[in-house]
Amino acid sequence: MEGRPRKVIPPLPDLVPVPPEEGKVRFTDLDIAREVLCGIQDLQFEYCTPIQQLCLPHLLAGRDVTGKAQTGTGKTAAFLAAAITHILRRPKENRTPGTCRVLVLAPTRELAIQIYKDAEAIGKYCGLENLVLFGGMGYHEQRNALGRPIDIIAGTPGRIIDYNRSGHLHLGEAEILVIDEADRMLDMGFIPDVRRIVSKLPPPGERQTMFFSATLTPDIVRLVDRWLVDPVTVESEPEQLVTDLIDQQFFAAASDEKFALLLWFLRHDDASRILVFCNRRDSSLMLARRLGRYGIHCGLLSGDVPQERRLRILDRFRTGETRVLVATDVAARGIHVEAVSHVVNYDMPMDPEDYVHRIGRTGRAGEEGKSVAFVDEYGGYVIPALEKLLGRKITALPVTEEMVRMPEPPPRSERPRREQPADAPQAAPSPPPRLEPPPEAPESDPA
Repeated sequence: MEGRPRKVIPPLPDLVPVPPEEGKVRFTDLDIAREVLCGIQDLQFEYCTPIQQLCLPHLLAGRDVTGKAQTGTGKTAAFLAAAITHILRRPKENRTPGTCRVLVLAPTRELAIQIYKDAEAIGKYCGLENLVLFGGMGYHEQRNALGRPIDIIAGTPGRIIDYNRSGHLHLGEAEILVIDEADRMLDMGFIPDVRRIVSKLPPPGERQTMFFSATLTPDIVRLVDRWLVDPVTVESEPEQLVTDLIDQQFFAAASDEKFALLLWFLRHDDASRILVFCNRRDSSLMLARRLGRYGIHCGLLSGDVPQERRLRILDRFRTGETRVLVATDVAARGIHVEAVSHVVNYDMPMDPEDYVHRIGRTGRAGEEGKSVAFVDEYGGYVIPALEKLLGRKITALPVTEEMVRMPEPPPRSERPRREQPADAPQAAPSPPPRLEPPPEAPESDPA
């Protein structure tokens, strides 16, 4: 775009020596560009995680890599460090507007936004032009940004296809393809869209492909065989499915006792930032409204919340302005919020793997966290499958009379300005708001 100001690149700081530690690899031990190392240093990363230690040497050498790793293991920093190093060491002049050098595909808009933010942070001293593309908002702004050459694009498949079809995005010059959370792509039905995108890229062997998935099922392996050439496969399995940093507690409570129990925890537990999960959109909205009537102002995150408002809600939760966030499983994957002290499963999920994804929002980056689950007459049915997944016996603790005694709501003058949380979808004052769930729609990127 003509006249657009160039990024201001801060002066490179000195690299502070990191002491060697047995069994650990320092980022400075690897052939990473100095500018990237400075960005990594600013993020206070010193030693590689297991997946970074395994895959970075191959990624930096230009090899195709298949990485088996869970969310939160550091794979994003690995592929971005390698991709940015590639860009810096192979400068290209007179590039075509609407092209990119690195394309990162993500299954959800939240993950795409996080990857973009990580690219900006790691590339702080690199002066790169990065862009995030996702559905739901900002169509014209994103399209206009494609009026210049882009270094790294992170995006969801549907919006990338839209811009490619309209002629605003040209994929034939991409040098690196990253497919993140491939198993999630498969689960959400995005693989046909990914195939269309891959068909527009340079063929395997003429591009470097980085492929990450939490599982390597036969379906995933078939994709690897088709899209990668002689890939190196690295696996970083966590020692256990749920880290010891998470204190897991289960409480046996009837469905009509859960709200009082939640209020008790909010009053008595040292909970600084709490993520509360419900199974349904309507129940999450009703819970957020009830909390408001008891003076607890909270955010609401579900598929009904427009994307622009969703980003504001997450920013307020990240900064601590909002202490409590009520969410459906739209928040369980791809959202990175530091220092979540508590995850509350107000409703037990029907799929035990969703339980693992939910509580994985706490106990991150070496910090301790707490998971509290309310097991009612409906949620109890998932316990046997969850025990099998976790490999441990689950004992639901009884609740005391004090814990489930409903307090009196505070005077109206002491409640939040609106009983409905500020982040909830606004309903017209008349007729009364309808609390039944709206027709189901994917809580992900529209095509």
